[in-house]
Amino acid sequence: MKSTDILNQKLHRPFEYPKRPWKFYQEWNKAVFLHWEVEETLIKPLLPKNIQLDTINGKTLVSLVAFNMNNIGVKSFPKVPHISDFYEINIRVYVVCNNKPSVYFLSMEGSKRSSCKVLKTLSKFPYRYSKMKRNEGDFISKNAVFNDAFYLKYRLEGGPVKKDKTDVWLTERYAVFQEYKKHIIEYDVHHVEWPMQNIILENLKIDYPRFNHLINNKPDRIHYSKGVQVLTWNKKKLPIH
Repeated sequence: MKSTDILNQKLHRPFEYPKRPWKFYQEWNKAVFLHWEVEETLIKPLLPKNIQLDTINGKTLVSLVAFNMNNIGVKSFPKVPHISDFYEINIRVYVVCNNKPSVYFLSMEGSKRSSCKVLKTLSKFPYRYSKMKRNEGDFISKNAVFNDAFYLKYRLEGGPVKKDKTDVWLTERYAVFQEYKKHIIEYDVHHVEWPMQNIILENLKIDYPRFNHLINNKPDRIHYSKGVQVLTWNKKKLPIH
């Protein structure tokens, strides 16, 4: 899909994308979303000032998203070999900042050291390397430094999913806010509405010692998407008051 076609699909967004030109392109493919309901009191201490926890029906959630990151590049430039494609796992919470419903990352892992190094430097996101392997129907990750381990075995079922209000709240997020030194970094993103289909978990083993009080082997909701093409605007810095 061309960028103009992606930009023309915007009725699903909760707020408008920026008027200025977008700068980066990427794809989030074969995405597995795992979601857990958690107490607000467990999340609030993890958030920096200026970033407020978002809730739906009096609840908030934490999500682990495992997917293929593909074709990262700067607008009008070819992608960089060995950096542009890798596996990623992130753990995110749902927040509001600058009047935008958005996400905040507690953890970001990539399967290539070079990709993690470059993206951490450029984006200021907390990328770190983990050893990952993915085949059709399973996803494995291990990080020796943090003793993190993830194993997922799944199969796909049926056609498109009819999403409820919470499904949309969890997946249709078009901004990212992240603390970096003495600032909040803001990124705006845009893509078409996530296409979803049914997924059956056959085996799931999660052990993230720092986050075991938030995530476990029994998620409250799961989603699968074949993926979206993503346009991203250059970062903005916001002061922390």
